[in-house]
Amino acid sequence: MNGLKYLLDTNIIIGLLKGNDAVIPVLRDISLTVCGFSAITRMELLSYPSITADEAQAINRFLERMTYLAISPIIEDLTIQFRHQYCVKLPDAIIAATAKTYGIELLTLDKKIAAKL
Repeated sequence: MNGLKYLLDTNIIIGLLKGNDAVIPVLRDISLTVCGFSAITRMELLSYPSITADEAQAINRFLERMTYLAISPIIEDLTIQFRHQYCVKLPDAIIAATAKTYGIELLTLDKKIAAKL
């Protein structure tokens, strides 16, 4: 994963796609080419029951600009450890474990998760 520096949390990507002003300072001067996203983020983004075909297409085009990081056995083990240690929701633990496994910074708007990492 040469060149990866950041893992974008689901809330950051949603914020970018919706033009949320809170996301702009977080991603100032960061190229998407040095960003990755977790498999869980892809599932969260594309699994909304009311998502339209156009929205799914826009999300997929956006994700194609970054690196996909699959859930590995190492990420699974670290997710279990995070859940026990921090009592966070499973998706949040998977995303945090992915960032830790790859040694990259997690960019999130979730202050609770950010404070624990």
